[in-house]
Amino acid sequence: MSYRPYQQITRRRSRMIHVGKVPVGGEAPISVQTMTNTPTTDVAATIAQIRRAELAGADIVRVSVPDEESTAALAHIVPEVGVPIVADIHFHYRRAIEAAKAGAACLRINPGNIGSKERVREVVQAARDHGCSIRIGVNAGSLEKHLLEKYGEPNPEAMVESALWHAAHLQELDFHEFKISVKASDVFLAVAAYQQLAEACDHPLHLGITEAGSRRTGTVKSAIGIGSLLWAGIGDTIRVSLSDEPEEEVRVGWEILKGLHLRHRGVKIISCPSCARQGFDVIRTVEALERRLEHIQVPITLSIIGCVVNGPGEALLTDIGLTGGGAGRHMVYLAGRTDHTIEGGSMIDHIVDLVERRAEAIRAEEAARQRAALAAE
Repeated sequence: MSYRPYQQITRRRSRMIHVGKVPVGGEAPISVQTMTNTPTTDVAATIAQIRRAELAGADIVRVSVPDEESTAALAHIVPEVGVPIVADIHFHYRRAIEAAKAGAACLRINPGNIGSKERVREVVQAARDHGCSIRIGVNAGSLEKHLLEKYGEPNPEAMVESALWHAAHLQELDFHEFKISVKASDVFLAVAAYQQLAEACDHPLHLGITEAGSRRTGTVKSAIGIGSLLWAGIGDTIRVSLSDEPEEEVRVGWEILKGLHLRHRGVKIISCPSCARQGFDVIRTVEALERRLEHIQVPITLSIIGCVVNGPGEALLTDIGLTGGGAGRHMVYLAGRTDHTIEGGSMIDHIVDLVERRAEAIRAEEAARQRAALAAE
């Protein structure tokens, strides 16, 4: 689907860094992150959770390393997964050094609790020696004491001052492979801090509303906060923080990016809220299709509309469309055109088959383009 100019976002210019193989910032696609919640020392469980996040579309996964046993486990985890791993560091700077040696692609350090400049210097040296990038992770809940005394409370100015001071320190050490986050659980506080930080520097920014809440509450807060920043062109990588499984965080992150036309992956379902005019059970149909089409990675648009009021119009704008009709038969649209009807009993299986065939055709077309490009070189 092509988009009109008013549907496109102009992104803020930022430096590009790398988290392992994933570029962050510059003109790189906005990456989606999540974090494991298994004990890192349980290597098998952590690997399994990371792989589920990968299947959901995670570009980067963060792992907590609170103790030496966890950093030892990291050395066994990193070789077994396909995404770069960020080591989450709090309080104990030696864990960062150990994580860098264990193969972490990035070290997340919290300025409010990592310690002295000398400790940061040692962390930077380890990152340099082992090819790691760094995230300066400022959090409204753990600001430095002198900033809380200066400002009286966590506010955007305190968070930005913390971030820029530590960024300047890394730059003094001639280390530039870093990104910054200024997270808060309050949407207004987080957004204001990111806006001020975006104006003050060109460092790549990691977006998030921290401790956002349950699946429903956290999704809404994250969509408002992260979505408004992305809409303004701010942000280079995102993590949706939910009291839920990591793969759900990834799915919500992708939906935010898809809704803003910033990245396209998997099936985008356009569906009506349903009403008395519906020719089939729209709610249950969409639930079933979302579940059965989770494995599709190529971008495909699908409209599921219960009646003919908006169904034909939405179908014009999607790859595959379904509109409810009478007598238990419903109209199927392909590439915006009416194509055939289908009975309600076999409708879901039929739509899944159409989407899977469309996905295979797209993959074949892309493979042919790649072969043609190689032949032309």
